[in-house]
Amino acid sequence: MADEPKSHRIELTCPECGHLQSEPALVVSTQCRACLAGFQVHDGKAVSRSRPTTRLAKIRTESDPEPTQLAPAPTKPTFRLSKPEQPTVHPLLRFFIRPKPAREIPCFECGHIFKVLGEAQSSQCTRCGRYVSMQDYQIDEVWNRRIQTRGNVTIGKSGSVAGVTIQCHHLLVLGDLSGSVDCSGDLTIRSHGKILGVVHCRQLRVERGARVEFLNPVHASSAFIDGHVKGQILCTGAITLEKRSQLQGLARASSLIVKPGAKHVGTIEMVQP
Repeated sequence: MADEPKSHRIELTCPECGHLQSEPALVVSTQCRACLAGFQVHDGKAVSRSRPTTRLAKIRTESDPEPTQLAPAPTKPTFRLSKPEQPTVHPLLRFFIRPKPAREIPCFECGHIFKVLGEAQSSQCTRCGRYVSMQDYQIDEVWNRRIQTRGNVTIGKSGSVAGVTIQCHHLLVLGDLSGSVDCSGDLTIRSHGKILGVVHCRQLRVERGARVEFLNPVHASSAFIDGHVKGQILCTGAITLEKRSQLQGLARASSLIVKPGAKHVGTIEMVQP
């Protein structure tokens, strides 16, 4: 600042101690070099720095009128996408509720087998991109629509499925079933009746007390029979006949296990496993 022209500088007198000092003409605030007090500069003159003050509000009494409130300015409506509420689970229950394990499912279109999470409700084939539903069904009424899912299907005691095809993972039959079945898992039957359609499953299970008649061949990897079955059972694995069970018809399997008290009437064909 030594080379700055004198016309660009002004003389200021400290309002606290009266010390005279030279400052640039565009100065807004500065500090006294003698007493180190700060002051502001307005119109080329030094004035004391304004200090903020705190004001206490007056205590209202019952006789004072209510303060008038201004109406809030109108605001534009905002739209926010809210996440669906998740059911709350007690922290202690999280130690007992285990997540469903991942499993492999076949594609409906190309038959490619790929792995999905156990909690998933739908997926997509990693080969052909086909949408695959994994929704579970509980049928407690008359049902006449086709079901195609890799989830589980339960036909309740009051449920009835006729004239349609069910494609699912596990199928539990407690009511009436007369359609075709294509299960990637187990077909479990605990009721009486005739099944008119073709049956494909991984394992056929006829529980104790059930009476089933298959009018078309049953194709399975294995069969476990503890009730009364009439029809053709074609398995690539073993057929197991539990105590007091009865099988009438063709039994084709790699092995036939007959427990004491079980009966089989018909033809037996042994195939290579």
